[in-house]
Amino acid sequence: MKDTNLRIPGPVPLPQETLDLMSSQMINHRGQEYADMLDQMTNNLKTVLMTKSDVYFITASGTGGMESAIVNTTSPGDKVLSISIGWFGERFAEIADAYGCETVKISFEYGDYADTQIIKTALNENPDIKAVLITHNESSTGVRNPLKEICEIIKNNSDALILVDAVSSAAGSIISTDAWGIDVVATASQKSWIAPPGIAMVSFSDKAWKAYDKSKCPKYYYDMNQYREYAEIGQPPFTPSLTTMYTLHDSLKKMVNEGMETIFDRHSRIAQFTRDLAKNIGLDILPVEAYASDTVTAIKLPENVDGKMIVKEVEKNYNIVLGGGQQKLAGKIIRIGHMGWINQEDIESSIVALKETLDRL
Repeated sequence: MKDTNLRIPGPVPLPQETLDLMSSQMINHRGQEYADMLDQMTNNLKTVLMTKSDVYFITASGTGGMESAIVNTTSPGDKVLSISIGWFGERFAEIADAYGCETVKISFEYGDYADTQIIKTALNENPDIKAVLITHNESSTGVRNPLKEICEIIKNNSDALILVDAVSSAAGSIISTDAWGIDVVATASQKSWIAPPGIAMVSFSDKAWKAYDKSKCPKYYYDMNQYREYAEIGQPPFTPSLTTMYTLHDSLKKMVNEGMETIFDRHSRIAQFTRDLAKNIGLDILPVEAYASDTVTAIKLPENVDGKMIVKEVEKNYNIVLGGGQQKLAGKIIRIGHMGWINQEDIESSIVALKETLDRL
């Protein structure tokens, strides 16, 4: 397998020490060594997500974390409000639909952020909303929603649960779970956590547990009560992805030691560096910059350029894998991931490859 330079919005490239951890020997996930590791990981995850609520590790993709948020807090027929600014916001709504929720959908244009006044109006028009689904960072468009402000609007205009898809934002952008009143945060290992795919992480508030007691959605693998009961004895309910857990254990320790403010600042600086370089070669950023993501930058391409071809040419000639556009934006944008273990030299080489390819084509 060739050593490609991944600049997509996840999975992120991994340092050698992380790759080495993945080759560690298996341990008994019902033994004391695993219990000690799980306890440390749980405490550190709470620190990163700024919460005192329960947190759990699920062997699944980020979508599994999103699904667990819905199946544990809603029932078929419950009215939920979906706030979508892109492909992954749409996916959150599709999960709610699949479990029989009555989904009220607010969809913003790809590249836009969610307007809090429109959300306020929807809540006032639907006073029986049980939960609100929000994607914090829409990696398909490079937009970071004003999550704190959205949470304030929800809390001031309803008693709805706040369920957040933070798959591509957590550990790269600030999420003050308790202070903002978020009930479930769902994220995943392959993004800013500097780990391979395989583990979803969720936080679960007291309010979420009260909703769980009333929830009638069918569930088994994603049943949070199983994770709660097994966590009390230091075990997972099902066999975990041990290699991913090893790397997450290591990265969580390093994050706490480095300090979250430092990590957020580092992501913010490299995001601005990426946007500035793109503008320096004559390209525009897709979103309004005040709402641009700290983990992935979406760059608009000239109208006469095929973005799919650009991605292929950059990989063929420079061994750099850029992210293309998705759904409505396919062929129209380039996405560069800068979460986790990425530095300015990585970004510079990506922008140079992009410029030279555009000039040549």
